[in-house]
Amino acid sequence: MTSSDLEQLCFHINEKIGNIKKTLSLRNCGQEPILKTTLNKIGDDIIIVNELLNKLELEIQYQEQTNNSLKELCESVEEDYKDVQHLKENIPPHLPHVTVTQSDVKESVFNPEEPVKVEETVPTKKPPKEQRNIKEIPFITSDEFNGVPGYMKSRLTYCQINDVIKEINKAVISKYKILHQPKKSMSSVARNLYHRFIDEETKDTKGHYFIVEADIKEFTALKVDKRFHVMLNILRHCRRLSEIRGQGLTRYVIT
Repeated sequence: MTSSDLEQLCFHINEKIGNIKKTLSLRNCGQEPILKTTLNKIGDDIIIVNELLNKLELEIQYQEQTNNSLKELCESVEEDYKDVQHLKENIPPHLPHVTVTQSDVKESVFNPEEPVKVEETVPTKKPPKEQRNIKEIPFITSDEFNGVPGYMKSRLTYCQINDVIKEINKAVISKYKILHQPKKSMSSVARNLYHRFIDEETKDTKGHYFIVEADIKEFTALKVDKRFHVMLNILRHCRRLSEIRGQGLTRYVIT
């Protein structure tokens, strides 16, 4: 054994002896009444600090979960904002445009203490005749369009289908305005159309609004071709139309 090894061994032994002495000293201190009270207090403080650390750890975990939830919520709001922007920039052309006038924006001021002035209305000589409501085809929704089988839709889009509905409604309104018009005020063209409309009616169409291909050609710019009939199939699938055949005609009834 070299001298350096011997010195290291002696240092190690002395370190162990020093630790034993410190342990015995602390043990003896714990037996003294004054120091024992202090040590017990330190022990209680350690327990309190440990409980606080546990609470702090739980709070940190809660804040981390809250932070993650806020990040997810922020991402969801951003996605919704993108969807709203996309909808705003791609409004289907068949939807009606709403215009807000200045009079609609201003709030009316009403003072309950002031008497209300009622203006007398001058009765008209002849009350206008009650206008008949003409049944129209409701536009299909995006959910309905998504439910149409792919083989039936082909390459047609949601907006194209609703554009066709808009044109069909135009033909329906034009036809039934003539049917509801007094005969005395009809032109020769309208009178000829009126008689054709009457001839096309059957007992099965009584009480229903319908059109035929001749009405599409008469009142719209649509082409009655294969693509048009594909769209009619989609409208039948979405229960917007039904067919009544007879006398060599196909009548498209609004359901």
